[in-house]
Amino acid sequence: MLDIGLRLALSPVLLLQGATVRARALKLPEASGPREGTIGTGPALSVLILGDSSAAGVGVTHQDQALAGQLSQQLSQDFSLNWRLIAKTGATTASTLKHLEGFAPSPVDIVVTALGVNDVTHAVPFGVWQRRQHALHARIEQLFAPRLVYMSGVPPLGLFPILPHPLRWTLGRQAARFDQALATSLGARKHWHHMPFDVPLDPAQMAADGFHPGPEIYALWGKEIASRINTDWPPVSNRH
Repeated sequence: MLDIGLRLALSPVLLLQGATVRARALKLPEASGPREGTIGTGPALSVLILGDSSAAGVGVTHQDQALAGQLSQQLSQDFSLNWRLIAKTGATTASTLKHLEGFAPSPVDIVVTALGVNDVTHAVPFGVWQRRQHALHARIEQLFAPRLVYMSGVPPLGLFPILPHPLRWTLGRQAARFDQALATSLGARKHWHHMPFDVPLDPAQMAADGFHPGPEIYALWGKEIASRINTDWPPVSNRH
């Protein structure tokens, strides 16, 4: 209740700061390069990366430097990997659900997601976000029937250098609340895993816009997810 009261009291300042940040923010493109491919040798493994601008590689030049490329390079050391990227700048849980409406079922072994920042910055109410997350989980199961899912945690917006206070504090608190709820919702789901955003947010390693990851952060992120996949694969039980 305290957070809600403070946000209401600060709302004129927060609205002004939000508009100022959007107006002044450097607009970076999505990374160029292919969004699907086959790489490596070994047992077959298929991976789908689904998400927003961070999944799309905003902050680096080419997909080789982005999450999809870094994750693929890591996994290709142990697998014959078939990978695919579905990502768009500005994607929210709602827009991702809408986008997936046009997809036919296409089973994959593993789904990796990177969503949540835009839900926070668009001020999606907490309860609405939870309902949309549950719908997204169901849609992923329906379309892709994955054996493992890794949902990246909501990044700590309270540490993003481009955001001024009190906007940074407010978004940081909400991001932490969303992330905790995500972790809790996945705790009882077999083969669904929450991946906390534990990568250090050194401003020197972030993109020029002060908001997106730079090459070093993408490399660490991809390595961490690949390490988890290598540990967990193959899952103990196989529903298929």
